[in-house]
Amino acid sequence: MNKIIVILGPTASGKSDVAIKLAQKISAIGGPASGWNGAEIISADSRQVYRGMDIGTGKVTSAEQKMAVHHMLDVADPNEEFNISHFKKLAEKKIKDILKRGKIPIICGGTGFWIQSIVDNVQLPEVKPDKVLRNMLSNKSAEELFAMLKKLDTERAENIDAKNKVRLIRAIEICKTLGKVPPQSSVISHQSSKYEFLEIGIEIEKEILDEKIKKRLGQRFSIGMTSEVQNLHENGVSWERLEYFGLEYRWIARYLQKKISLDDMMNKLYFDIIHYAKRQMTWFKRDKRILWLKDYSEIESAVKNFIK
Repeated sequence: MNKIIVILGPTASGKSDVAIKLAQKISAIGGPASGWNGAEIISADSRQVYRGMDIGTGKVTSAEQKMAVHHMLDVADPNEEFNISHFKKLAEKKIKDILKRGKIPIICGGTGFWIQSIVDNVQLPEVKPDKVLRNMLSNKSAEELFAMLKKLDTERAENIDAKNKVRLIRAIEICKTLGKVPPQSSVISHQSSKYEFLEIGIEIEKEILDEKIKKRLGQRFSIGMTSEVQNLHENGVSWERLEYFGLEYRWIARYLQKKISLDDMMNKLYFDIIHYAKRQMTWFKRDKRILWLKDYSEIESAVKNFIK
């Protein structure tokens, strides 16, 4: 059975550091006797796939990429649509290639559904984009789109980002095609996987995570996160598109357009990230296969037992 390690958890929990350490450790103990000759990391982050979105997404640095080989970074232009189907197709190719070379893939990220698409071999029904409908809806406000969706599908309206026009339009598009947005239990079919997975979640207390989010946010602003968003816009990424990316890109874009003050931007962004981390944990906690560990020594021990 081909083995794959998954390192997941909420934003700012230290997933990337753990994945790099593990990749280095596996490389150190690898060789003919172990059956493995190293490990490579596949990013499962829905925003790190975009070029030019580095600071705001917490993308590993070039120095960190020299410490361990990374995949699925900078594979798309920020003006292109890159969805879960694109991710699954490319990630599966990377997994096959890594295993073929006798290495262990380490999937690392916080985008729960993207990770699940690999672990459970999720097959998704496709609803093709309706350009005519999209053009018609693009001139409507988020409030108008949300009201439309609420009439079409009250259940989807309850758990969607009511301010995200792109996702609202996509939900309406699906409703127009299928009648409503099907619940996940009915839209996905799980096919048997040919891989064996070890899913490890980074366990961290909420108070500590909140403090890490605050500290990291300050560091990102100090190294030029605002300039990164400004550069993206100057290079052709619309304000609306930046709004779609959410979190750092949404609030900084609003600040750069002078829609909110600096203090408002900082405060609202911090609490938005806190709420995002909570939503991530709500998703992950549904998967009882995840082994939640706090200390790196525990993680390394679990990985050693898994790959023996």
